Amino acid sequence: DVQLQASGGGLVQAGGSLRLSCAASGFLFDDYAIGWFRQAPGKEREGVSCISNRDGSLNYAASVKGRFTTSSDIAKDTVYLKMNSLKPEDTAVYYCAAEWGACPMISGEYWGQGTLVTVSS
Repeated sequence: DVQLQASGGGLVQAGGSLRLSCAASGFLFDDYAIGWFRQAPGKEREGVSCISNRDGSLNYAASVKGRFTTSSDIAKDTVYLKMNSLKPEDTAVYYCAAEWGACPMISGEYWGQGTLVTVSS
């Protein structure tokens, strides 16, 4: 079975940092792009970042560029999202998704459950 397990969310003060993890299993991790998405209450889901294990492509939403960094550990089949200089507007449920190929992702073949990030002011 395909699984994407997101973890690492929590409560943090504005200006603080968190690292999210997305542990993957059940598919060939090396051929897939892994994306992070978020959805805040009352808002549409938005893409945050994407990293492709297949071709190394990488992209970020403008709202997080320079503050968030995504990385992939192929040995552990895990993708990370390091979030620095967090702002209250970063508060959302964060999801990871996988799609064969390169970034940017189109719609995501596989989705994990979310992890809640709450940034207090």
